[in-house]
Amino acid sequence: MGKYVPYFRTHYVKFDNMHTMNPFKVPQGNFSLARYPQTKKETLRAWDAADEYLLQHLDKPDNTPDHTPRILIINDSFGALATALHTFKPTVQLDSYLAEQGLANNFHTNKVDMNAVTLLNSMEPLEGHYDLVLIKVPKSHAYLEDILYKIQPHINPQSKIIAAAMAKNIHSSTLKLFEKIIGETTTSLAKKKARLVFSSFTTNKITESPYPKQYELEIEDNTLTITNHANVFSREKLDIGSRFFLENMPQPRPYKTIVDLGCGNGLLGLVAAQQNPDAHIIFTDESYMAVASAKTNFQNAFGSSRAATFLVTDGMAGVEKQSVDLILCNPPFHQNHVVGDHLAWQMFNEAWAALEPDGEFWIVGNHHLAYHAKLKKIFGGYTVAASNKKFAVMFSRKPATKN
Repeated sequence: MGKYVPYFRTHYVKFDNMHTMNPFKVPQGNFSLARYPQTKKETLRAWDAADEYLLQHLDKPDNTPDHTPRILIINDSFGALATALHTFKPTVQLDSYLAEQGLANNFHTNKVDMNAVTLLNSMEPLEGHYDLVLIKVPKSHAYLEDILYKIQPHINPQSKIIAAAMAKNIHSSTLKLFEKIIGETTTSLAKKKARLVFSSFTTNKITESPYPKQYELEIEDNTLTITNHANVFSREKLDIGSRFFLENMPQPRPYKTIVDLGCGNGLLGLVAAQQNPDAHIIFTDESYMAVASAKTNFQNAFGSSRAATFLVTDGMAGVEKQSVDLILCNPPFHQNHVVGDHLAWQMFNEAWAALEPDGEFWIVGNHHLAYHAKLKKIFGGYTVAASNKKFAVMFSRKPATKN
């Protein structure tokens, strides 16, 4: 059976330039927060106006239960809500390992004990009843749907459910989900381009989440049953970038260790395992749902006949330097609602460090993302293995010494 390693390693980041920390002033107190992973010239804050709006709302009379409430916080990107509300000892559920690290670092910076929260990942069940449920609306519509179904058994008509997001990320479909799964739903006025969603549990029927979902996929004359949890990219079908990559995979050779970096549902690593029966495959992703999906898909394909390693981690953390000879990657270009290339830069640099001399790093990407420039800067060069109007499959080989 594959080794599934969901682990939470607390990395307290030493900030060389204190401007990377931003003051977060809310009615619950003044805090210093930072995003994770931290970049040298960080321009983005670890919270948004929706966090501020929600905390200001909770500070008003009658908006928080008069007794000490059981609070559940879901999808708190870097711990802004948990830090401000830590005195209530909330339960915090996250799908993102990076969000966990952000929360841990911000707790450490603000001298908040980690025991002030009960931290759950998205694959762990909720327990008991919650008086107040706070949700930062995720980018994924399916993930929000899954969240709402899973909180149903843990709330009642007296529970307050409040979601927060920037107004541009709250659509009519968002409100319809709340109305369908939770019940009567209203919204606040917009404030600093943020909006709150208020929902009351008036649904009579408790329904299980429809996730994970499955679909059948034909790959090299094999039919694979692909399982995807709610927060996995391209849940309903194979995305066109991954399909193009699968059509242009590296030719089999005596690879010893292959990494599917940012694995998602693990298809790249799964096909590589089929093509390279003697290789050990390592799946890494920062999403608990992604790694759980990859593990299920690998076990469905190989049963107990093939071992693999599954890491919920930050990039290549947990993979030894100069220990692998092939890395496959379909790099992400956004972190929740924020688009950027900082995660790709990190992945590319960490791939260099993890590869043995003569090891290969294969990627697929949209042409406009200009990943070739990053490969050239880090590896000294690259080769285009295949290209169409939208995507390119490229690889770089690590020489014995870096140029």
